[in-house]
Parts: sequence; C-alpha cells; structure tokens
Amino acid sequence: MSVDWGHVFAGRVGGMTASEIRELLKLIDRPEIISFAGGIPDPDLFPSSAIARAYEKIFQSNAGAGAALQYSITEGYTPLREWICDYMGGKGVTVGLDGVLITNGSQQVLEFVGKLLIGPGDKIVVTRPTYLGALQAFSPYEPTYLSIPMDEEGPEMTALTEALAQQPKFFYLVPDFQNPNGTTVTLARRHAILDACDAAGVPVIEDTAYCELRYDGDHLPLMAALDCERNGGKLTNVIFGGTFSKTMVPAMRVGWVNAAPEVVNRLVLMKQAADLHASTINQIVMHDVVSQIFDSHIKLLRTQYKERRDAMLAALEEFAPPGVTWTKPEGGLFVWIEAPEGVDGTELLARAIKEANVAFVPGSAFHADRSGKNTLRLAFSVTKPAQIREGIRRLCGLLKTAA
Repeated sequence: MSVDWGHVFAGRVGGMTASEIRELLKLIDRPEIISFAGGIPDPDLFPSSAIARAYEKIFQSNAGAGAALQYSITEGYTPLREWICDYMGGKGVTVGLDGVLITNGSQQVLEFVGKLLIGPGDKIVVTRPTYLGALQAFSPYEPTYLSIPMDEEGPEMTALTEALAQQPKFFYLVPDFQNPNGTTVTLARRHAILDACDAAGVPVIEDTAYCELRYDGDHLPLMAALDCERNGGKLTNVIFGGTFSKTMVPAMRVGWVNAAPEVVNRLVLMKQAADLHASTINQIVMHDVVSQIFDSHIKLLRTQYKERRDAMLAALEEFAPPGVTWTKPEGGLFVWIEAPEGVDGTELLARAIKEANVAFVPGSAFHADRSGKNTLRLAFSVTKPAQIREGIRRLCGLLKTAA
C-alpha cells in the first residue's frame, strides 16, 4: 500500500502557499524580459571585492579556517553581535548581547515569530497590503488575519484601534518604504501606533529590510527606538527584525532579531531546533565587510537606486493613462500602482509577459484576503534607467486597454 501523503501531512501544511515572486524571478534570466518583479538588490552593486578579501583572510591561517568552518554558538558570532549592538545603539535602540540573535536572513525572524506567538485561530494584525513573505511565514500557524487599510501616513488608526480591541497576538509592520507599496509611516503615526499597541498590550513586529535605503527627506526613528525611549532605555514591546540582504548581499543569509531577553531566549531554542546556528563563516565574513565598508556602501546604493526610482516616477508621469495612480516613495525598492476598478493584475501580468515582455507582481499577492486585484507592485532595483522608461512605456500601453 502506498502512503496517502495528503492524509499524513499536518493540517498546517494547507496554509503553505507558493510565492508568486519566487516564480517570477525565473523570468529575470530571460534577456528579453524587462523585469519589475523581484525586489532584489542589483548584483552589479554587491561588494564582491570586500567579501573576497574577507574570505581570503580566513584561509590565510589554519586556525582561522578551522574556527570559521566549525559549529558555533546558536546566538551568533560574538563580534558581529557586538557590531549590531553598536549599530542599533546609534539608532537609539539600547540592546546587549542577550538581546541579539543572528538568523538566516530576516525571513527566519518572521518564521520564528509565527512559531513563537501564533496558535490556531489566533488573531494577528497586518496592513493591507503587507509583505508577502510575512504571510507565507505566518499562515502555516493558522492565524486569523485582521487586515487594516493604509493611508499616506501609514496604517489607519481607527481600523487599528478596532483590530486591537479583538486582542490579537501582535501587529506586524514594515514602517520604512514598505514592501510592497513604498509607504513610510510618519513620526506622528508611529507614536500613535505605539500608544494604541501599548494600551492594548499587543507587541509590534518591526520589519526593517529597507530602512537604510532613504533617498529623500530625513530618517525617522525606528519603532524600536521609540519603544526604548518610552521604557527607560529598554527594548520592551517591539520585536525588531534586521537584515544585511538588501544592504550587502542576500546569498549569505545573515539577518538578526533584537528583542527583550526573555523573547530572544525562546527564539534561541527555536533556532537550535531549526538549524543549530547561522553559517559561521558567513557571519565572520559579514562582520569583516560591514566593519570596513558599511557606510560607504550604503551611500553608493542610495545614489544608484535613487536614480532608478526617479526614472520610474518620471516614466509614469509621462506614460500613465488617466485613472492610474502610484506612490512616490522616499526610499526602498518599490512603487505601487493602483489601476481603475475592473483591471485584474494577474490577467494583466499574463498579457504583459506575452505581449510586452514586461514582468511585475500582481498586488493581490500582498493581501491576506487576496483583495487588491487592481494593484501592481513594481520594483526598480535591478533595472537600469533606460530600460525602466521603456518597460513603463510598454506597461502603460497595456493599462490603457486593460479596463
């Protein structure tokens, strides 16, 4: 008798879905496609030389290579954790080593948060739209999503207050240049969110993959920094997820979580069970690289990505038909398009690939309830300005006939 795997699988497997973005990334290898799909860094901008030098240093001595290739402690490479403590301290977040865990990218932070905090049927609050990877991380733990709309300043407070009254386990938020819509939560709205969440006893999960990629305006304090300010210098009600994937390289899979020590202690146990620890050698290399070039490399990324963002916004101004609106992000990697009602982003994508050799991500992928069918996410990070203009011209030509 053969195994009926559908019967054997745990019930939570039904909550696992494929990422539209991971599938669309396959299109990038087709040279004829102008891709606005993957919100990934440009490989031409990777600090490859610095990384190569760091690996070379390790293998210059047998002792160094042996340590780098060995098992390590679950919490992470201590010098890298110390660097993170200093980095976060510069942003107003006071954490000690007991408040830092190195993870395999910030995606692992989200998966661990889901495992730590969500039970079947538990309510969690997300924005509409929200990061697709967060939905993938949380859904296997069978939550009930409370999706709240956003305006130009961030999550709508009336909707958030109503959601918090339902006693959710947490509120997940990307406050800086949100993936997918590029919105940055204003300072006043950040304070209002923390006021409401503190009063309700609901923690905030702050996802900050893009916070260093600001091109206009002033940097805003992290939610974690405001939480420390409110709680005598201690990180108390915010769980902060950071990553080097967008600022350095994604393939090394080095991210981190900052939280109260009692939270980190539980996350450490989860990591021990999941994979023991993040790659030792990659942590050592990442520490070497960020210690040497972090600030200068961020300046390079800001210059390059700003030029591409500006090219996309200018092309939309030139070619977008009436009834199409878009965000004007101050940073990050994304512009969010809202087409007239009646336009289906998934159907438009099929046409765009077939008729115009253009790819993007349909906006419904970023909605827990699969609404937002008339929205699109466009990423500008891996496409040069001239290609961006041509791709937007083609896409807008289709939008004129889509409604």
